[in-house]
Amino acid sequence: MTAEPLERTLERRGRLAGPEGFPGPGRLVLRGALESDLPELRRLDEEVFQEVAYPAFLLRQLYDVYAEHFLVLDDGAGGLRGYVLAATAAFSRDSWILGLCVTEGDRRHGLGRELMTEILQRLRRDGTETVRLTVEPANRAAILLYRSLGFGPEEPDGGLRRDYFGPGEHRRIMRLELC
Repeated sequence: MTAEPLERTLERRGRLAGPEGFPGPGRLVLRGALESDLPELRRLDEEVFQEVAYPAFLLRQLYDVYAEHFLVLDDGAGGLRGYVLAATAAFSRDSWILGLCVTEGDRRHGLGRELMTEILQRLRRDGTETVRLTVEPANRAAILLYRSLGFGPEEPDGGLRRDYFGPGEHRRIMRLELC
């Protein structure tokens, strides 16, 4: 399958602005990622995730494998303001959110929620039953967003997995049942 374009734009404050085409001042387009976005995705990933950003080669491979579930927020001026990436297994009904980010200046306007809502709709449409993600335990804003979307802890102990990404790199595992 190929990624279908999203025919809508968002005002900078995250409000849906309708299918007016490419964004004007203060508008963002929520659309599928393109191969030509890879350099800008790398810049965005480094800006937001810094030392834990995906290496360029891995971002490229993730795009090649999961383009259908790789969405971006395009500012219409050559920049990306956010993305969400979901990975699905070929013979499984499970999926993982591998990345969600919004630039610091665009946070707290509902853009992360818009990205997550769209990817969850696509995953549901494609038959995914369970979605998981990891989040840094101190990232309270992200945890609150995920909870508000219906995610809960993977395990009864709150889903905290010590050293998940290596020594001292703890993560909270969260899960959402789509069916």
